[in-house]
Amino acid sequence: MKHVKKMVYSTAVAMLLLSGCSSKNVSSSEDYELADISFPLKEEVTLKFLTQSSPLAPKDPNEKLIYQRLEEKTGVNVEWKNYTNDVFVEKRNLAIASGDLPDAIMDAGYGDYDLLKLAKDGAIIPVEDLIDQYMPNLQKVLEAAPEYRAMMTAPDGHIYSFPWIEELGTGKENIHSVDDFPWINVEWLDKLGLEMPTTTEELKEVLKAFKTQDPNGNGEADEIPMSFIINHGGEDPAFLFGSFGLGDNWDHTVVSNEGEVLFTAADEGYKEAISYFSDLYKEGLIDVEAFEHDWNNYLAKGKDERYGMYFTWDKANITGMNEKYELMSPLAGPDGHVNVARTNGMGFDRGRMVITSANKNLELTAKWIDQLYDPHQSVQNNWGTYGDESQQNIFEFDEAAGMLKHLPLEGAAPVEVRQKTSINGPLAILDEYFGQVTTKPDDAAWRLDLMKEVMVPHMKAENTYPKVFFSLEELDKLSEIETDLFAYVNRKRAEWMTNGKAEEEWNEYLAELDRLGLQEWLEIKQTGYDRNQS
Repeated sequence: MKHVKKMVYSTAVAMLLLSGCSSKNVSSSEDYELADISFPLKEEVTLKFLTQSSPLAPKDPNEKLIYQRLEEKTGVNVEWKNYTNDVFVEKRNLAIASGDLPDAIMDAGYGDYDLLKLAKDGAIIPVEDLIDQYMPNLQKVLEAAPEYRAMMTAPDGHIYSFPWIEELGTGKENIHSVDDFPWINVEWLDKLGLEMPTTTEELKEVLKAFKTQDPNGNGEADEIPMSFIINHGGEDPAFLFGSFGLGDNWDHTVVSNEGEVLFTAADEGYKEAISYFSDLYKEGLIDVEAFEHDWNNYLAKGKDERYGMYFTWDKANITGMNEKYELMSPLAGPDGHVNVARTNGMGFDRGRMVITSANKNLELTAKWIDQLYDPHQSVQNNWGTYGDESQQNIFEFDEAAGMLKHLPLEGAAPVEVRQKTSINGPLAILDEYFGQVTTKPDDAAWRLDLMKEVMVPHMKAENTYPKVFFSLEELDKLSEIETDLFAYVNRKRAEWMTNGKAEEEWNEYLAELDRLGLQEWLEIKQTGYDRNQS
């Protein structure tokens, strides 16, 4: 279905672009005939951009202090057409399809397929020459971290978009290395006189105690020993699969230390992990709603502290930043195997901003976008700003040190403050900026420390699967295969945990994976990996 939608969308774009190009474009700016530009301009001009923002943010982005400072610095007024996140994609697609294009689209949200089709249809332009001629801030980023230029470059050799780059830790210590941290109720452990489990069998015994020994002390059997949201990123229990083999992650993809791309859901250890979960389920140790949870329900039970153990990125989101829950270390499996599978996540979004073919002021636009890659500017784009007298600030600016220092948020939700004041658009925050340009957010620094101390020592894989830029043909085939393959894997994952039939159905399951195209999928992924490495 995903594949069909892509094809319908791209056909509509191509047809409507042809009809729209003959009419006068009113959504882009006039040609100001400016060259050899330096900021601030002597006379203010206007560029017209399309963007999105949180419903918590001002409807007019120019009310944000960050944009007001940018206008003063550059002499460029941006006329925004801004939509809230929930309707942006629809409005963006309609704007493109009409052929009445803005100068650029910021916080564009484009995937690789979109970028390649829009480029092929003539809606957006290559920008590599603009980067080389007019964008020294971005050039410095790419010189310091040349791997990003490779990731930005399409298979045809062009760059079609400006990225968002956020480094928080590198290599195995990357903050994205594990999504689904396992949080265990140490208050219940203490009350029942139990030790922190170190093996999968010990965890099973702990969960039994949570179920039968009334650790919350209310005289009712309302404790939930283990909960999760199946097939839901950070809330999925994939972390425990590492005790049985390759482990697992959100896209079921790992890379061996020899550079071979492997599908975790076809590994024998995956079957053993599923069987472990089915044993837990059979004994009533898994939340019966774990296979149908929505986020609000999962959150509500967490706030009521009913979980003995659960999974999520940051416990503050579920049970609060208190000492009742602690991160559980990786467990040894039945044969003593301990492994933490790394996710393939990283702070990189290829399609964060594009310039359209209607733009008549390419040098001006490129130099304005380049301001967003100034280190101090990038930090504010990502998190928020300082010196705003009308609302809470993310930072204070230490002029003597030349640093943006994160302020305590005093109970305010970090995500809400950031959504009100940041701008999301293209930016680059390299790991080397911390301690020189800015401090780390407290929540990120805390998670990075946990990652380093608890997870990294048990990560066996030296490689992760990179952000490969596939061709249109490869993307078509991957999408076609993944639509059915991933749906089947995720369905069987949930079924087997509840019915315990993984062992008896395993060979039939492997045959079905091959029928759905697993071997071709692995071949394409391996080709992409090898191409990226070279």
